[in-house]
Amino acid sequence: MTQNVPPGWYADPSGQHGSRWWDGNQWTDHTQPTPPPVAPGQPQQADQSRYAGQGQQQHAVQGPHSGQGQQYAGQQYAAGQGQQYAGRGSGAGAVGWGTPQGVVPAPVQTNHTPERVQRQVREQAGLPAAGPGGGSLFSEPVLVVNQKSKIIEVTNEYAVFDQQGRQIGSVVEVGQSALKKAVRVLSSWDQFLTHRLEVRDAAGVPQLLLVRPAKVFKSKVIVSTPDGAELGTISQQNVFGKIRFDLQSGGATIGAIKAENWRAWNFSIVDHTETEVARVTKTWEGLVRNMFTTADNYVVQLHRPLPQPLLSMVVASALTIDTALKQDSRGLG
Repeated sequence: MTQNVPPGWYADPSGQHGSRWWDGNQWTDHTQPTPPPVAPGQPQQADQSRYAGQGQQQHAVQGPHSGQGQQYAGQQYAAGQGQQYAGRGSGAGAVGWGTPQGVVPAPVQTNHTPERVQRQVREQAGLPAAGPGGGSLFSEPVLVVNQKSKIIEVTNEYAVFDQQGRQIGSVVEVGQSALKKAVRVLSSWDQFLTHRLEVRDAAGVPQLLLVRPAKVFKSKVIVSTPDGAELGTISQQNVFGKIRFDLQSGGATIGAIKAENWRAWNFSIVDHTETEVARVTKTWEGLVRNMFTTADNYVVQLHRPLPQPLLSMVVASALTIDTALKQDSRGLG
């Protein structure tokens, strides 16, 4: 359960600075190089183990690095693929920007019932029933990413479900200042600002950090592990016609996200051989919902198990599309 933590300087969960200012609700962009002395009642470094330890039994079985074989799309595979990624998103190091150490964030709540999610997958996205997955963000053949409905988008929030409608994760925008929130409400300059998204599992443990730096025309999303180690980038290649994003890691292009129409609703994800490995479908939620809310919903279908870091980029694909493309049309300005 989320605890009430007073505003103050706390150890920077990203590990990039000594301490970061917590405004009572979330982390801000204000940092200082050296952590201040720990005051009485302030969260201790040791509290991190209590935070990270919650849900660890589930993470050890269902996480992307457990090494245990899991059933995925009817096939057995080793969940320990991509050992260079193993361990970075689990254990005591799995602390992001969402809440101070020692606090377990509550999952994002939406009005999507299991029955509604199932209809979204079968009827709106047109997907047949896939084989069972491992129950985590990195082991399910189908991910349903539904944004929380809001009249005005100030903080992006998403719930992530499996194909049966079970919630397996949440995504929350973090690190926003009060000034940035005001800009989002009063103008359409939202598209030019930096956005940071924290991808959490069902236990609230951060799994990925997505950063879209401030941009003018073409977006880039940096995909990192919770400790800040960069896995790769998802880089927009064009602004007209069928939008394409290149998936890049270690100086090489390992795949691409390619729009199949000018509306940028349906995307094919290919690997470095141009073989399709996944698909993203934006689902239509009705005229009233699309006119009066900012929420967009997506279904991500993985055709087969994927190695890291390609797997993490596919998990981040719908969020990248929404942040890079749909964000541009939001705001009152």
